[in-house]
Amino acid sequence: MSSLKVLPLLLLFHTQLFKAFPVSSQPKGEKNIEVVQNYLEKFYQLPKDVYQSERKNSASVIVEKLKEMQQFFGLTVTGKPNAETLEMMQKPRCGVPDTGEFMLTPGYPRWKHTNLTYRIINYTPQLSEDDVEAAIKKAFQVWSDVSPLSFTKASQGEADINIAFVQGAHGDNSPFDGPNGILAHAFQPGQGIGGDAHFDAEETWTKTSENYNLFLVAAHEFGHSLGLSHSSDPGALMYPNYAFSETSTYLLPQDDINGIQAIYGPSDNPVQPTGPSTPTACDPRLTFDAITTLRGEILFFKDKYFWRRHPQLRRVELNFISLFWPSLPTGIQAAYEDSDRDLVFLFKGNQYWALNGYDIQQGYPKDISNYGFPSNVQAIDAAVSYRTKTYFFVNNQFWRYDNERQSMEPGYPKSIASTFQGIDSRVDAVFQENDFFLFFSGPRYYAFNLNGRRVTGVDRSIRWLNCR
Repeated sequence: MSSLKVLPLLLLFHTQLFKAFPVSSQPKGEKNIEVVQNYLEKFYQLPKDVYQSERKNSASVIVEKLKEMQQFFGLTVTGKPNAETLEMMQKPRCGVPDTGEFMLTPGYPRWKHTNLTYRIINYTPQLSEDDVEAAIKKAFQVWSDVSPLSFTKASQGEADINIAFVQGAHGDNSPFDGPNGILAHAFQPGQGIGGDAHFDAEETWTKTSENYNLFLVAAHEFGHSLGLSHSSDPGALMYPNYAFSETSTYLLPQDDINGIQAIYGPSDNPVQPTGPSTPTACDPRLTFDAITTLRGEILFFKDKYFWRRHPQLRRVELNFISLFWPSLPTGIQAAYEDSDRDLVFLFKGNQYWALNGYDIQQGYPKDISNYGFPSNVQAIDAAVSYRTKTYFFVNNQFWRYDNERQSMEPGYPKSIASTFQGIDSRVDAVFQENDFFLFFSGPRYYAFNLNGRRVTGVDRSIRWLNCR
C-alpha cells in the first residue's frame, strides 16, 4: 500500500475507452511534449516554467520526474517518454499529485473515534433515493467489516462525513469538470470539511456495470475519508483508476484491509476477515486460468485479471477483465482464437462468448452444447484452434471440432496422453505459436512440437510474463 497523504484526495476514474488506446494513436512531436509537461506539472510537481529554464537543467528535472512516475506505475524506469509511458499518461486518473507536498505528516490523518456518522445532503436524480442510500450504506460496510469502525446515518444536524452531489465549482477549491473527468473527491479526516465526499452531479451514476457504479466509487472515496491514500496495487480498491467489479459478491482486497487496519487496528470480529490479493506476475507459484492469442497479442487470464503481452513491444501489462468487457464474468476457464473468422471465444462453465477484437458479439453467451458436447461436460479446461480444427481439453481427455463443418469430429473424446505424449497432467491453458502447442499445467508450461509430435521443452509459466 502506498504512503498516506493528507490534503484533499480527488478521485478520477478511467472510462472503458482506454482499452482501445493503440500505441500508434499517441500524439506526436509537440503534442507529446504538451502531454508530458501537463502530466508532470499536475502530479509530480514539475515547475511550470521548466521548459523556459536552461535546457540542460530542465532536461535533467524532466528525466527525474519521468522516472518517479514510471516507478509508481510499475513501468520500465527509463526517464524517457516512451510509448508505454505516454499511454499511461493518456489514461484518466486521480487529480492528487503522487509526490511532493502531499506526503505523510506525523501522526497520520485519522478519526479519533470509531463510531462515525454520515449524512447524505442531497441525491442524484439518476437513481432513486433508496438506491443511493443502499449504495452508500454498503460502501461504508466495506470498511466496517474489516475494522473497528462503525457508521450511522444521520438525517439532520452535524455529521462526521457529509455526502453531496455537486457540479463545477462548489466552494472547496476543487471544481468538477463535467462528464468523464474527475468523478468524485474526498477529504482527509478532520473538522469542518474533513472527511466529506463530493460526487460530480454531471456524471451518470448507476448500480450496474454501465457508466459509473456509485457503490464502487463511494467505497473508494470513503477510504480517503478515513485517511487512506491511493495504492499502487492495481487490484486494490484504493488504486487511482476505476474498474467495475461484481458488486453483489464484492470482497475488499487484502491490500485495502492492510491499509485500514494499519490506521485503526484489526476488526472486532473473532475471525479476522481476509480479502483477495492481486496476482503477481513473477510469483513462481503463478498458474493461469486460460490463455489465447488475439490479433498478435497473447492474453493470460487469472481470476478477475488478465495480462496482455505485446509481441512487438515485448512488454506485459495487467488489466481488469471488467475494464475491457464489463459484462464478462471473472474466472474465464478456457479461450481460443479462430483467426480465420477473426473471433476469440471465451468459456466459463457451460457458457461461452465470442469477441471480435475487443467487442463482445451479439447473441452471447451461448451454451457449449452448441459444439456438440454431451450433457455430462459442464466446463472446458482449455482450448486451442489450429488449421481449421479446435481442440477442447476436459480432465484427461480432449475433443476435436471441425471449424469448417461446425461439428465435433467422430471418435472423440480421446486420451490427452495418447495423442500428446509427454502431457500427463491436467491442462490449465493452451495456445498455439508457430508449429507448437504451449500447454500450461500448474506453474510450468510444455512446448509440444506438432510436427515431431513430442514435448521439446519445459519451463516456468512466468517466462511468458518477462520474468527471469
